Amino acid sequence: MIGMARERRLAEIFVEVADSLVEDFDVIDLLHRLSARCVELLDVAAAGILLADAHGELQIIAASDEHTRLLELFALQHDQGPCVECYRTGTARTNIDLTGAESADAWPRFAPQARETGYVATHAIPLRLRHRVVGALNLFQTTPHHLGDDDIALAQALADVATIAILQQRTLERSHVENSQLENALISRVLVEQVKGVLAERWDTSVDDAFETFRAYARARHLRLSDLATQIIAGDFDTAAIPAPETAGPGNHHG
Repeated sequence: MIGMARERRLAEIFVEVADSLVEDFDVIDLLHRLSARCVELLDVAAAGILLADAHGELQIIAASDEHTRLLELFALQHDQGPCVECYRTGTARTNIDLTGAESADAWPRFAPQARETGYVATHAIPLRLRHRVVGALNLFQTTPHHLGDDDIALAQALADVATIAILQQRTLERSHVENSQLENALISRVLVEQVKGVLAERWDTSVDDAFETFRAYARARHLRLSDLATQIIAGDFDTAAIPAPETAGPGNHHG
């Protein structure tokens, strides 16, 4: 996607995000959409948004898809990988060749696993607000094409939008609120992870399909993902009310 078509699509996305930043919005759903938009606009195969927890370790909060192998790659980056370095230095690490010896030496667990998953190049863009870095946007490619300066600038713009969404503009100046916003976002993600697993097991389907079905049900009823997840975990919501995905295994359609 080049030129005017991409610019028009980008304008639509920024309007979509601005429209989402209402009181009490669903941060996990918005970040999931932003991850998917990165794949759409930047010609990359996968994207993920990682947030630093209270200990300064990166945790995945949203991804362009929920495939286990991709999520494992993000999980590895709590102690090694380009996102850790990007987070610590506050500078982007772009067009990293995952097939070279340099990457294997720098990240002995991350680089080989990324290659085995089919990725040959990666980028890490800081989630930054003024002088504070709160996480990183991670992009993966299955082909070795170079991302140019315009693409990197666009990736940074999308990362900036993600940062604003996480921190919410009205609380940016108050650091104690910032920290609680970060913690709340990470807790929400953990709840969603748990529910994804419960539903995948119930329906005998992939976590990716379980997540999309759960998300579609929540969005159709204007429920926040974290609120619905909390009800399910607490046993206050009968998951039989959610129609099973088409990919569900036989004999798993209860109710």
